Amino acid sequence: MGLELLFLLLPVAALSGWFLGRRNSVVNKRGKGCAPLSSDYFQGLNFLLNEQQDEALEVFIRMSEQDNETIEIQFALASLFLRRGEVDRAVRIHQNLIARPMLSRAQRKKALYELGLDYMRAGLLDRAEGLFLELSDDSQYAEQGRRQLLEIYQQEKEWAKAIDIARRLKSKRDAALPGVIAHFYCERAEEALKSGDYAETAKLLKRAVAEDRNCVRATLLEAKVAEKSNQPKQAVRIYRRVEQQDPEYLPLIIEPLKHCYQQLNATDEYQHYLQYLCDKDESISLILANTQLLVEQGEERVAIEKLIDYLQRRPSLRALDYLLELRTLHGHQQQEIDPHVVRDVIHSLLAVKPVCRCSHCGFTAKTLHWQCPSCKQWGKIKPIHGIEGE
Repeated sequence: MGLELLFLLLPVAALSGWFLGRRNSVVNKRGKGCAPLSSDYFQGLNFLLNEQQDEALEVFIRMSEQDNETIEIQFALASLFLRRGEVDRAVRIHQNLIARPMLSRAQRKKALYELGLDYMRAGLLDRAEGLFLELSDDSQYAEQGRRQLLEIYQQEKEWAKAIDIARRLKSKRDAALPGVIAHFYCERAEEALKSGDYAETAKLLKRAVAEDRNCVRATLLEAKVAEKSNQPKQAVRIYRRVEQQDPEYLPLIIEPLKHCYQQLNATDEYQHYLQYLCDKDESISLILANTQLLVEQGEERVAIEKLIDYLQRRPSLRALDYLLELRTLHGHQQQEIDPHVVRDVIHSLLAVKPVCRCSHCGFTAKTLHWQCPSCKQWGKIKPIHGIEGE
């Protein structure tokens, strides 16, 4: 930590020397003689050379507090404290700067923005919100302030405010914002759905789709509302929309879609649609759903043949696991290996494997998150496809 602090303090020392040198130059040009450099400055340098970093730091802090012309030194010191994790000291510096009557407008805005960031780091979101709101209409800090407000409102789950501030950012050529706003509407829709307000849920989902017509989350929620309203035919129509929006989310609709078709006594139609999907995209989730349906219809041997054919083309742990289960249940055990042992091993492997991954940062999880806990992006975590996820 000592060596790191030394390298952090060197720029502060250089900046202090530059300010003092510039002042001496101005004094000299006015014909008043060349004022000597401050003894405090040399004392601070001496501490640095003797690797007494904490003492040097105290000297530079004292210098900056005594001189109104050393604003930039104070900003540098605050940055240094933040790197050391001393947020409270950075807060005090920025607060003292704002209190200075001779501070220029630009310097005050910068101090306000930095103080807002300090509050966010300290978890004081209400204080940070007040400062960023003040900056949200400033010509220089408007976008930065609004983006920080957007982060605050997401953390506090104030979705209405998040929608409002995101709309004010839409003109900043951020192509991802409409999709983000759609997720905010979906968050509000889920709250309305939990309270049983289907009309409000439908209205919010309509707004989500207006922002992003390919919002799969809005589609899934809309279908869920239709199911809860005892409208399985409408739910089927809505679920099937996912195929055009983003086929990677198809595994999420298999079970609810099957349930809807069963309510309609249209299992054959479900099987035809499932086979159609399998022919287009041999996702393991779709293949297993189709195989399970064959087993339920008493066609175990056909199901096993299909799984073997799939495994020969696309090795898959999940497919092998289900194949061994079918052979065990229906008397087709292999003589050369105990399938129960193999199944136990495979189950252990599958238990620790993630099933979803963020396409933006690579974060993996065993359950679906609509907002990535790591990079905070919306709609980037999807079911894992391919050999590693199967």
